[in-house]
Amino acid sequence: MLVLEDGTVFEGESYGAPGETFGEAVFSTGMTGYQETLTDPSYHRQVVVMTAPHIGNTGMNDEDPESGRIWVAGYVVRDPARRVSSWRSRRSLDEELRDQGVVGISGIDTRALTRRLREEGAMRVGISSTETDPEALLARVRESAEMSGANLSAEVSTREPYVVPALVSTGSTDRRTLRVAVLDLGLKANTPRMMAERGIESHVLPATASLDDVLAVSPDGLFFSNGPGDPAATTAQVDLLRGALERGIPYFGICFGNQLFGRALGFGTYKLKYGHRGINQPVLDRTTGKVEVTAHNHGFAVDAPLDAATQTLFGTATVSHVCLNDDVVEGLELRGDDGALKAFSVQYHPEAAAGPHDAAYLFDRFVDLMVSSSMVEEVAQRPSRDRVTGGEA
Repeated sequence: MLVLEDGTVFEGESYGAPGETFGEAVFSTGMTGYQETLTDPSYHRQVVVMTAPHIGNTGMNDEDPESGRIWVAGYVVRDPARRVSSWRSRRSLDEELRDQGVVGISGIDTRALTRRLREEGAMRVGISSTETDPEALLARVRESAEMSGANLSAEVSTREPYVVPALVSTGSTDRRTLRVAVLDLGLKANTPRMMAERGIESHVLPATASLDDVLAVSPDGLFFSNGPGDPAATTAQVDLLRGALERGIPYFGICFGNQLFGRALGFGTYKLKYGHRGINQPVLDRTTGKVEVTAHNHGFAVDAPLDAATQTLFGTATVSHVCLNDDVVEGLELRGDDGALKAFSVQYHPEAAAGPHDAAYLFDRFVDLMVSSSMVEEVAQRPSRDRVTGGEA
């Protein structure tokens, strides 16, 4: 059975591992990509309800995981595939869930459950294949941890630093390989891969890394990844980012990295009623006027004015991207007094192939930002003619 914290009960069949699990019930609107969803660290401590009715038909392969394990706390599907049909598949979804101890439920009305979550908001939930008393399970649901106030990035982050080398040359004789300090708050594997394709060497650091750890890399830029938890409960990474912005290090953040960027700039964050999760979310890039089909996974958002610039300690901040479904802030940018871009972030996932490549330009924008910043720094450090020759500059 599945029991929501408001007392709503759904009965179905055990799917995946037997047992009992608790988490925050959220729904994902993607019709495909369930393997990437399951292995996304941002879903840590969440029970994911798939709105698409038929799940598992392509099984599980060894190429598409976004991390080394399944992170969801539980899984809910309506009609699991009875037979896998894909030449890439190595095992069924049900087998993978059982092998990794992920408790799930199938055969329930996921459309009714999704409507409940849309109307009442994301809430705590329990799934059990051992409990027969709904009231007893409900009591344990209400005793389980809430997502608000949860600081979870350290639980999903790498324990030790590592380097992902550039896969290609920069394509230019006048530009060296760029080095980026990547703070792993729940990093997905495709992110450093997309950087590597652009000639970027990623130095991935644990979520507990300090500003000194970042500076030790001598980075051309700083990147904050996606991740789980409440951004309002995070302070150390916000302080780190403020220190980097003070030093003029170019910054790019996605998802959780957008929320922490907002906090570093002085904005607040708030919990969405039921969040954005799926691969079909329309977002307007206000800097270009283009609309992107994007992948989302966030239950919190930045509280920033949509139509007004904000003066911060580091420059002028504006909302660069907005969700066309509900006007939620989907991106921020920071510019200096000269109007030059210094840092930016988006709330969605440009490393996910939702459009499929609508948002890939953001990694190119990061490259351009780092290149322009390094050129400005090089000019500033270059001796003037009168210092070199004693002549007139």
